[in-house]
Amino acid sequence: MAKKSTHKKNKHHADIVAAMKALSNENRLAIFEHIRSGHGEGNLDSKDQLTVCEVASGFNIALSTISHHIKELRSAGLITCRRQGQNIL
Repeated sequence: MAKKSTHKKNKHHADIVAAMKALSNENRLAIFEHIRSGHGEGNLDSKDQLTVCEVASGFNIALSTISHHIKELRSAGLITCRRQGQNIL
């Protein structure tokens, strides 16, 4: 029983470390806050989602760099993304 509890605790700590590492980048933190608050040039859809291009509209950063930061946030479990046609929400 102790092994399962320890495993869950280690997984929880690993998740926290991954989130903190992802948010330690100043641009990534700004992008996360931008997404979290629902800002962007476009309107939120019925599920309160923004496209990557709408997120990028709030920053003077290359779209490819925004995409990389979003990938890191997704990998850390801080955001979820899905593809809808050519859009990533």
